[in-house]
Amino acid sequence: MRDVLRVGRIDYANILPVYHFFNHEKVVLKPSVPSRLNAWLEEGAVDLGPVSSFAYGLRPHDYVVLRDLSVSSRGPVGSIFLVSTRPVRDLHGRTVALTSSSATSVRLLKILFARRFEIAPKYVTMDPDLDQMLERAEAALLIGDDALQAAMNPRGLFLVDLGEVWREWTGRGMVFALWAVRRKVAVEAPELLGSVHRAFREARDRGLREIDAVIGSARERCGGDEPFWRRYYQCLSYDLEDDLIEGLHRYYREAHELGLLPEAARVRLWGDL
Repeated sequence: MRDVLRVGRIDYANILPVYHFFNHEKVVLKPSVPSRLNAWLEEGAVDLGPVSSFAYGLRPHDYVVLRDLSVSSRGPVGSIFLVSTRPVRDLHGRTVALTSSSATSVRLLKILFARRFEIAPKYVTMDPDLDQMLERAEAALLIGDDALQAAMNPRGLFLVDLGEVWREWTGRGMVFALWAVRRKVAVEAPELLGSVHRAFREARDRGLREIDAVIGSARERCGGDEPFWRRYYQCLSYDLEDDLIEGLHRYYREAHELGLLPEAARVRLWGDL
């Protein structure tokens, strides 16, 4: 019998509208970057949490997905950028530095390079330090707070928003993170999981309703002015409607066809609304 759930938390400002007001007496929060949370969920170090959509796609039979929760965009995402010294099509055959903090966005970039832009760069994976990345490469993929800092100080570089390019190319939104639950946990503790699920949705709804408080927290964390953060949070969606699931299934199909996923995963939802 489980008395407590260990829940991951993405350690980026993009998740604040869901977590700023979240509270549950039977939850232990474990914050980290997306790539680390993916590993924790796989290892069983956390029971559930927002993990990269790609991580779910690797093991769709091991997890279930909480309904009505995601980190998504239906256009520009505002915090996932290819930061480049030259236009995208000029990167063919050149080196692109990929952040070590991401799973979903790395594969999304590879899909867009291959399918949308029809180019084939070379890749190197690095810690997300833009200056160091651009010393070794001619473009860098940044996500989360690192991408937000690049947006606040573009320095004359090309900033390509991956959510915007995906929308223009497919006509779909893009799901970057899902609230995935280890299937064993969903079987063993459905009542506790249901209570935590409701607490997340209530916190999300309050965070979007009281967005000024969320913006204040984001400014303390990352700097920037109020209009910047208001525009940023308007880019993001935290629901998981059918149109977003369709966009995610398109992502899984593209990834599978490029050999990035062993199968074209399908989302398996858990929980009633």
